[in-house]
Amino acid sequence: MRHLAAFLAVALAAGSAQAQTNPAAEAQALELLKRGVAFRTVSGPANQTFDYATYLKAALVAGGFADGDVRVEKLGDTAYLVARYRGSAPAAKPILVSGHMDVVEAKPADWERNPFTPVVEKGYLFGRGASDNKFDVSAFVATLIQLKREGFKPGRDILLLLSGDEETGMKTTAALAEQFHDAELLLNIDGGGGDLDESGKPVMFGVQGAEKTYADFELSVTNPGGHSSAPRKANAIYQLARALDRISAHEFPGQVNEITRASWAAAAANTPDARMADAMRRFAANPDDLEALAVLRADPGSVGQTGTTCVATMVNAGHAPNALPQRATANVNCRIFPGTPIGEVQAKLGEIVADAGVTIAKVDSGSVPSDASPLRPALMKVIAAAVHARFPGVPVVPVMSSGATDSMWFRGRGVASYGVSPLFMKSSDSFAHGLNERIPVSEIAPAITFYKRVVRELAK
Repeated sequence: MRHLAAFLAVALAAGSAQAQTNPAAEAQALELLKRGVAFRTVSGPANQTFDYATYLKAALVAGGFADGDVRVEKLGDTAYLVARYRGSAPAAKPILVSGHMDVVEAKPADWERNPFTPVVEKGYLFGRGASDNKFDVSAFVATLIQLKREGFKPGRDILLLLSGDEETGMKTTAALAEQFHDAELLLNIDGGGGDLDESGKPVMFGVQGAEKTYADFELSVTNPGGHSSAPRKANAIYQLARALDRISAHEFPGQVNEITRASWAAAAANTPDARMADAMRRFAANPDDLEALAVLRADPGSVGQTGTTCVATMVNAGHAPNALPQRATANVNCRIFPGTPIGEVQAKLGEIVADAGVTIAKVDSGSVPSDASPLRPALMKVIAAAVHARFPGVPVVPVMSSGATDSMWFRGRGVASYGVSPLFMKSSDSFAHGLNERIPVSEIAPAITFYKRVVRELAK
């Protein structure tokens, strides 16, 4: 480990705004991340998530955890990990910490470097999962081991819950939420985080307190078909196209909640475009302001925060180039505002389409509805103190995610869940799910300092 610590001392000196106080943990986090990227934890028969979880268990046991307090379970072609940091008051509700070990597929031929061979270059570590989510998994595991090393004894148990298929079916997350839903709260290390502008100046830190519900609907039209030389008015493709055109033209109403009001206010304060900032403020004050809503929905970066959205993503029709189509189908993907039932959106799509010949069926996508988590002033104070220890005065605001994370399953079981990844990045460095994914190595030290401070405060 000595050569890793030396490397970190040089690499982190310029990038970290705070003194290094955890050199052993920083070196271990880098090693865990490098080894972690090399595990091909992609869905499918060659999935190495069980092997990765076993590796993490070995690190935790070597770091002071009892073997019986770290459990790895297989589930289908993947696996999950549960690690219990025992507290002095076992009757107290535990603090849950969630993350995921799986990654999206990456084809080596498309990358500049092999996605499953970690490379440290020019201050970055490259590899699939480097930022999503193996950076935080590695930093948090190293943090727990460092806390053991320091003799920290929490008041309540801390449970680390690492899922194995967050990017796909979330079977492991559902299993974990079923087992561990009697908890004080959940910290999701795959949500939230800090934004830097392109000069490296911190802009804001988001605490993810809500996420939209994911739902797919299949629209289908069937028809007797026939020979293409004898066209008929009834045509499955045309009928489906008309239905999709109606959905495209529909505007779902604007919606806000406690979390999005706060995030709109923070975004407006940091938006140089006066017209956009004005629209943010007006929409937060009145979601029925159609003029403000139109401005925000014209921007791909803000449309997902304005309410429920539905969009066609896939179509399939016909069976031969010289035959009238007997069947035409389309997938419409909806991201539903928290608190809105899935069935309500499905019924609305039926009203929009207004054609009894078009059936609309919900596709089983492994998603469940979840309401926004209540804002907890005490929690926000702890997180703000940890952020401000590094970047004094940076806004710390609640945010809503337009995508789905493991928090969805826990919120669905009544566990208040908050995304709190301490990773600060520039948008130009963000390549999660994309080519040449990377993270700044300089983020390791402040991440461990952040996690230590938050865990110590919340697990008293």
